[in-house]
Amino acid sequence: MFEKLAFIEEKYEELGRKVIDPAVIADNEAYRKYCKEHSDISPIVEKYREYKAAKETIADATEMLADNDDKEMEEMLRAEIAEAKKNIETYEQELKILLLPKDPNDEKNVIIEIRGGAGGDEAALFAGSLLRMYSMYAETKRWKVDMMNSNETDIGGYKEVSFMIEGAGAYSRLKFESGVHRVQRVPSTESSGRIHTSTVTVAVLPEVEDVEVDINPNDLRIDVFRAGGPGGQCVNTTDSAVRVTHLPTGLVVSCQDEKSQHKNKDKALKILRSRLYDLMCEQQNAEIAQNRKSQVGTGDRSERIRTYNFPQGRVTDHRIGLTLHRLEAVLNGELDELIDALNTADQSEKLKAQND
Repeated sequence: MFEKLAFIEEKYEELGRKVIDPAVIADNEAYRKYCKEHSDISPIVEKYREYKAAKETIADATEMLADNDDKEMEEMLRAEIAEAKKNIETYEQELKILLLPKDPNDEKNVIIEIRGGAGGDEAALFAGSLLRMYSMYAETKRWKVDMMNSNETDIGGYKEVSFMIEGAGAYSRLKFESGVHRVQRVPSTESSGRIHTSTVTVAVLPEVEDVEVDINPNDLRIDVFRAGGPGGQCVNTTDSAVRVTHLPTGLVVSCQDEKSQHKNKDKALKILRSRLYDLMCEQQNAEIAQNRKSQVGTGDRSERIRTYNFPQGRVTDHRIGLTLHRLEAVLNGELDELIDALNTADQSEKLKAQND
């Protein structure tokens, strides 16, 4: 590990020289590339330098201790050594985590698709609650939410809704939200006070660029139609809605939220590209998933990942056995405690896999 860290530090210094080189600065593409590489490894180098400083502290204090006859100074030096040793243990663990292979999608924007599952109107209403939850979380991060497609119900919920969240690191924070979300509560229409259980499916997909997934136009069937549902003035009066079918896979994407047929087509293709990328990744990871299933789950759409229990005011993430008795706060977008715990569990699994 330390040979790798020394190499990374040398590379960091070399990149530092490059980003101040006038010839590199004049080349916008090269300058951006080197700046990004320098920024990406900066946290590793900073932590490594803290580690080396702690090692030097121990060496210096130990040397001084050997030549010291003062009791008070001896106590101070021993305390300094003990603290530096404690810090070294922390730094080593942090460095192991920083050196874990990065998910290439972590810095990307995300497309989130929410669909009502079992439970009819209750599931549709809860799909709306999850849309609100993720939108409020995005707001706390100063990320932008862009609606892509929605199919509303008459009572205000959603049969399905797709939206993009644009912001640095959005995928890294939200990628573990994929799966089945279960809600337990008493519907407003339930006169006997009986608790109903409904489910909603969430899919989190990284936004994919054209160069990452090449779609052959001949593989597409594009249909236009008049938007349905609670639309309003212009949306329901022209054939602006677009349905794109990818013939080789049978994937179908519809978009109708925009008044412009062209904008709806662009959004539909964005979703399709991300779904095809997700399908490709699933196929590539199938063999790995058979051999080792991560503690935080595979992101399989059929996997029940979380329960929101209204009578008891609690949220339970089944993958890591975490229960929070602050349901209202979570539904108001306070997701960091859950997300941090999921990321920590994922890191622990990766470290364990490295040591196996």
